Amino acid sequence: MNTALKRRKHILLLCLLLPLIFILLGLASGSQSLDWLLYTDVGQTILWQIRLPRVLMAFLVGALLAWAGVLIQGMVRNPLADPGLIGVSGGAAVAAAVFVVLQAAGLALPYWAQPIAAFAGGVVALLLVLRLGLQGNSLHAMSFLILAGIAVNVLAGALIGLLSYMASDDALRQITFWSLGSLSGANWGWVGAMSAVLLGAVIFWPKRLRSLDALLLGEVEARSLGVSVSRLQWQVVIWVALCVALAVSASGVIGFIGLISPHIARLLTGAAHQRVLPLAVVLGGCLLVAADMLSRVIVAPAELPIGIVTTLLGAPLFIALMIREKKRLAW
Repeated sequence: MNTALKRRKHILLLCLLLPLIFILLGLASGSQSLDWLLYTDVGQTILWQIRLPRVLMAFLVGALLAWAGVLIQGMVRNPLADPGLIGVSGGAAVAAAVFVVLQAAGLALPYWAQPIAAFAGGVVALLLVLRLGLQGNSLHAMSFLILAGIAVNVLAGALIGLLSYMASDDALRQITFWSLGSLSGANWGWVGAMSAVLLGAVIFWPKRLRSLDALLLGEVEARSLGVSVSRLQWQVVIWVALCVALAVSASGVIGFIGLISPHIARLLTGAAHQRVLPLAVVLGGCLLVAADMLSRVIVAPAELPIGIVTTLLGAPLFIALMIREKKRLAW
């Protein structure tokens, strides 16, 4: 008991210190030193209006994607599920690309309609994947989730390619931004919107995490424990789509954060969602801040799209997870 209590204290300390450390590192990284930013008028403008919103948005995007990853993995009982891998990010990106093309064509659309369109695209993609991939409750049927996600991602890629072909030059640049991922559009408005959604998730989900734990045992077992499985699944669908849609609208398609951070959190804390979720959210934010720092350093003074960095880091881990799951099922 003492060991478990100490471990929880260490994890809590980690959740408190890691964001502070990575945010400070993000502020300090760049072409200009932090001292110059703090003690000159131009530097302070860069610090407060460009660098700080970017670092905070990186953390919030990573946190939202990690939250979505934990929820979707818990719902489908599959550690390989990820908002990007199962097509939610692709669906949201298609809807955002349609918005860009229509706006470039002269249709007067309010700016707040873009995240709503991305949310709708994410919901449609997620429902389509679940319809294709979850026709049964066996482990074999669960494996079809990844195949369904691949199919939806291929379709989303084709639609984005078609929209890119039809788009004007300005619209094409914006669509490319969403396809590769970038934090260059960071501002305090996006930081405020994502903070509000994250706060809403913090208020809404803690009381439902035990139900998500029960769902890991299977739908029949969860119902026998008094869990309203259908209601819980719809709650997961809505929150996953909301988190991913907002992240995609702000920064484009960024993959594997929702896969990497929950996996690391489970290795450190076990499978209980009350412990996994907060640590995964913190790790997701810190990982994306670190990826943003790498994207600004690798090809400096230019900037590498952050989606490329996260894919290069996440793809090997995904392959390792697939090999691990294959060995576990064979055993």
